[in-house]
Amino acid sequence: MSNGAPQGAGAAGPLAGVLVADFSRVLAGPYATMLLADMGAEVVKVEGPEGDETRTWTPPVREGVSTYYLGVNRGKRSVALDLRDEGDAALAQELARRADVVIENFKPGGLAKFGLDFASVSAANPGVVYASISGFGSGKGAHVPGYDLMVQAISGLMSLTGDPDGPPYRAGISVFDVMAGNHAVIGILAALRHRDATGQGQHVEVNLLSSALTGLVNHSSAFAAGGVVPFRMGNAHPSVFPYEPLPTADDDLIVAAPNDRQFRKLCEVLGIPEVPDDPRFAHNADRTANREELRPILVERLAQRTATEWFDALVAVGVPCGPIQTIDGGFAMAERFGLDPVVQAGEGERAVPTTRHPIRFSATPARYELPPPGLDEHGTQLRAWLSAPHSGPVPTDVAQEDARG
Repeated sequence: MSNGAPQGAGAAGPLAGVLVADFSRVLAGPYATMLLADMGAEVVKVEGPEGDETRTWTPPVREGVSTYYLGVNRGKRSVALDLRDEGDAALAQELARRADVVIENFKPGGLAKFGLDFASVSAANPGVVYASISGFGSGKGAHVPGYDLMVQAISGLMSLTGDPDGPPYRAGISVFDVMAGNHAVIGILAALRHRDATGQGQHVEVNLLSSALTGLVNHSSAFAAGGVVPFRMGNAHPSVFPYEPLPTADDDLIVAAPNDRQFRKLCEVLGIPEVPDDPRFAHNADRTANREELRPILVERLAQRTATEWFDALVAVGVPCGPIQTIDGGFAMAERFGLDPVVQAGEGERAVPTTRHPIRFSATPARYELPPPGLDEHGTQLRAWLSAPHSGPVPTDVAQEDARG
């Protein structure tokens, strides 16, 4: 599969041998390339002389480094190249020529003047999988800046988020950057499969607005298939009840019982086994239509115990529920379930605690050998490798030196 990736110490994973030239920055692209690195790809992060701007997005920090940057850049090597410099541009072009995958999130067409657009790169490297991430596509929306918050507003997500009587709200994370990053990974893997079968590379295009519209799932379908424009309902669900937070003796508890079996189990645990036999609450459509009558019945019973007590009792019988927690509680719950949510990227003093890759592989586990790189940390070795006649991957001893930082 490889066009000659530099092999790191202990290289492994389902994408071992795949070289990724990463010309992206901020979130969507770096998140995608981090996932590829976790799965064994060798990722070379190309940064401008000032570095990825998330290096300066603080607070919070860890030992003076932005935790935002640290969160999406493990597993990579960094080289700083000024694409306006003819020599640096030539090195970038050589990296793209050797790469299996090129990924970028410049303004559409912005890399053409450096000979790094898809047409230029694929002319020298016909098998390349070239992935572009933009805000609004490479057509009529190419001139519009692509920021997640803009897309949350434009797509309609903010109109769906918040109290019905209050203002629209953004999601707590850059949800469409993350979604687009995942879509980019899916597209890259599919294109690599096609390349392996045919020898042909291709251009994979992802844009935040399209990711947003598909990611709005049932709300998108309400409009596209039903002609309905949904609006925010706070924490309520338009089609299911109960499916929202309900108060207990202390904290609110998310209760999700969308099917009849789960609702009957819920009522049994709450000590109201007769409620599912009431025609008003017999089926989901009935419960949704009569939610204002059902809610106080459930709340009265939930008030007798704490959220944690109800959580243990309800999940024991298969009723989905969960206490509303801060992020530390989320990590603690993952620990409780044996998910080991925190891993160390790198070794020794350079190691950085980071969130585990979300996919488990039985034969080719994710790797976390390299911590997020300092700006141009591997520049000397990478420039030497790119300047030399290409006859294979970076020598193992150099790659190991890189891994130690």
